[in-house]
Amino acid sequence: MKAYVTVMLKTTVLDPQGKTIHGALKKMGYQGVADVRQGKFFELTLNPGMDKAAAKAEVERIAKDILTNSVIEEFSYRIEE
Repeated sequence: MKAYVTVMLKTTVLDPQGKTIHGALKKMGYQGVADVRQGKFFELTLNPGMDKAAAKAEVERIAKDILTNSVIEEFSYRIEE
């Protein structure tokens, strides 16, 4: 079973790296992009035999305690068998 966790800056937090990428895209001729927000992506391989409820609890705990700075970031995840 695998868990895929995406961590992004909250929409209320300025994203200077995203703004820099957006500016570079415009300079390179990509005019169809209205905004860029950067983030982090994690792929976790979970122990075999772990049930879905336990996996969900474990991934949420890891995301909250380790992967995310809750003051400025938020996370989403999905679990696949």
